[in-house]
Amino acid sequence: MDFGRELIKGNTPMIVLSVLNNGPQHGYGLAREIERLSGQALAFKEGTLYPALHALENDGMIAGDWQVSESGPPRKIYTITTKGLAELERRSRLWKDFSAVLDRVMKGEPDEQTA
Repeated sequence: MDFGRELIKGNTPMIVLSVLNNGPQHGYGLAREIERLSGQALAFKEGTLYPALHALENDGMIAGDWQVSESGPPRKIYTITTKGLAELERRSRLWKDFSAVLDRVMKGEPDEQTA
């Protein structure tokens, strides 16, 4: 599936927060988990994922800690913060509301409360 760059880019923070809500991950593992959970429909390249991780970390939504690896170089492990959990909840509500409105528009069904 091709969801288009802008659709993915605009939803990258919610995707990252959702996956980190399932447990800590390093960048490469996070990218693979997104691919796995999406049935390979979403693929994040380094140029998309790492800037999003840095922005979320700078905004206090996630925390990154360096972890020494026995089999390679140190890796930064990211975890969702309390602030990130609240943001994920907010974005999830917005997404559900937006998708419901979009569904009504596409079906030609007005909102009964405002019709």
